[in-house]
Amino acid sequence: MDLQERSILLTGAGSGIGAAMALELAARAARLTLAGRRREPLEEVAAMLRERGGQAHVVALDLTVPGAPAAAVAAAQDHFGGVDVLINNAGNVRAGRLETLDESEVLAQIALNLTAPILLTRAAIPALRASGDGLVVNVSSGIGLIGMPFYSTYAATKAGIAHFGEALRRELYGEGVHVLTVYPGATSTPMMDSSQAGTEHGFEYESPEDVATAVVAGMEQGALTVVRGGATRSAMITLNREDPAAVDRTLFARKAALEEAVAEHSSI
Repeated sequence: MDLQERSILLTGAGSGIGAAMALELAARAARLTLAGRRREPLEEVAAMLRERGGQAHVVALDLTVPGAPAAAVAAAQDHFGGVDVLINNAGNVRAGRLETLDESEVLAQIALNLTAPILLTRAAIPALRASGDGLVVNVSSGIGLIGMPFYSTYAATKAGIAHFGEALRRELYGEGVHVLTVYPGATSTPMMDSSQAGTEHGFEYESPEDVATAVVAGMEQGALTVVRGGATRSAMITLNREDPAAVDRTLFARKAALEEAVAEHSSI
């Protein structure tokens, strides 16, 4: 896909992978609608984007509020005359044993990680189809490929958005809209600040800039998936496919340490 001067709606654009993708896309003179809950960080990213040759329009809203997904799509259409690419990047997390999570923490993850991107995509499909070469990018997670203990709800939402994307890609095949699914590993973003999980727990960190570079390359190449996470996570994904009980045993050995490390992990 040629990303030059495309109208792109990017959610979760104020920090982390979203901000890094915005800046990576600025080099293509893209026209980005930056969506997120807080205006100030969005405006900061927009200013950097403009310095690099891109155009930016900021839309501050809570995507979990009824009507907000359609409003975000309408804002991109109104400002840039259409939508060529939708990047569903916004997300949140709350780790911990399922029975200890508040109901509100469970529902918040489902609302932002799964319901909001489905509704955004639903609202954007007519514009994406009209562009003649539309693209949906869904940011899942490595935990969407291999379920980790203490991330049961998060894993459910990230596996859900992955299969949503796969099904939708086949639904829209031949209609001028492609769907790419991204599986980042642990990434050094504000979302991970409250986690103490490290390499000893199976988490290999990379920069949001490296993830963004890989995602944009996948967009340009027409890839079906972009999978990150390092050699250790890649080996575990393979083992989980071939011998899932072996992964159960491996994770059991580090379960107590992992539970302690992620006890306060929350971005809600």
